[in-house]
Amino acid sequence: MHRSLHMEPSLCTGCLQCEMACSFEHEGEFNPARSRIRVFEFEHGRTSVPYTCTQCVEAWCMRACPTGAIFIDNDLGAKLVSPQACVGCKACVSACPFGTIEFNPFSGKVDKCDLCGGDPQCVKACPTDAITYLDAGATSVGKMAASAEQSIQGANS
Repeated sequence: MHRSLHMEPSLCTGCLQCEMACSFEHEGEFNPARSRIRVFEFEHGRTSVPYTCTQCVEAWCMRACPTGAIFIDNDLGAKLVSPQACVGCKACVSACPFGTIEFNPFSGKVDKCDLCGGDPQCVKACPTDAITYLDAGATSVGKMAASAEQSIQGANS
């Protein structure tokens, strides 16, 4: 079974350790601005919410990509970006309804969460377990996918 990231905002303290771990894993530097996960603050920091690519079932980013640079990794169940195929057109950035794909000005390509190959560093770095890596069926993403599948089967009956 595939796994996905689960965010629990009530446990997030806004420490940004997830952002630091992500930027170090992917860019080799501790720089939250280069992270693929973000912590959004509400109410002047009273509420913090970590967010990143949810690996959508619909995958608007993948549909919008004119070069097929976004593909499904069958082992992870994640939508990944092929840097060789990405031309940096940003069509996927515009298509993502959650704003979790970003253009990287250093590479001229787009970046999104790749689940660190199945070992998400943001999960390891989070001191409060606000970010966990669970079976997809246990997260809202898995529940949405199961519900969509039931709807499709019902419509085809």
